[in-house]
Amino acid sequence: MIVDGKAIALRVFDRTREKIKALGRAPVLIIVACDPNFETRKYLSLKEKKAHALGIDARIVELNPESSTDDFVKAIADASRDADGIIVQLPLPAGVDADVVLAAIPSQQDADVLNPKTTGLLSPVVGACKEILAQAGIEPKDALVTVIGSGRLVGLPAYRWFESQGAHVSVVTKDTEDIGYYTRNADIVVCGAGVAGLLTPSMVREGVVILDAGTSEDGGVLRGDADLACAEKAAVFTPVPGGIGPITIAILLSNVLDCAIQKQVVV
Repeated sequence: MIVDGKAIALRVFDRTREKIKALGRAPVLIIVACDPNFETRKYLSLKEKKAHALGIDARIVELNPESSTDDFVKAIADASRDADGIIVQLPLPAGVDADVVLAAIPSQQDADVLNPKTTGLLSPVVGACKEILAQAGIEPKDALVTVIGSGRLVGLPAYRWFESQGAHVSVVTKDTEDIGYYTRNADIVVCGAGVAGLLTPSMVREGVVILDAGTSEDGGVLRGDADLACAEKAAVFTPVPGGIGPITIAILLSNVLDCAIQKQVVV
């Protein structure tokens, strides 16, 4: 099965839209960004457009390229006064301490789930994986899972979530010798290395589930970590683009709503 991420995203959007109506007000999302490149700016624009379509008041705060760690921390503190959800757009400029910046995001407003202390919400990538597995009727408990990549957006949250679900998880990186040793017997492979075509058909077994959240540009074309030919052996395969990507935006905006609901409960 090749996953239609746009169709799943639409279902998540519909759920979120109905809950926003029940909330009775527009949740506020503030995105803190710094000198975004062309691709990042397109992604920001897409987030903003989707948010407004749902009835979320999305605002982008752009810092200048010379901004320091303290500048980011101040921008987050300022945003926290009005926002239900806060996103810090990665990557950050050289010299900015990402750990300090992400830890400054209040847990109750951390829609992207980048503060290690945030609980109660799933990161957008993990939320997307959960939606896909649920649609396919696949339980992660006792599954053999290999995660390729150990970054804070894909690899680390995927490892933590699958382990919490009772899966047996191995984590490798693009520099691991013989990645195929870890992927050939895996029931589920999660890709997040950002290396086009890193996972090939010879590295996976028949019936594998491939959740490809790795993206990179190859000759002006957006590609995933998994070679498209892997789809012929996979029971579930997420293409890039059009697979996990659309769902992550839907989950992100659902998280903003959940932050707003929690804020209302606390107040």
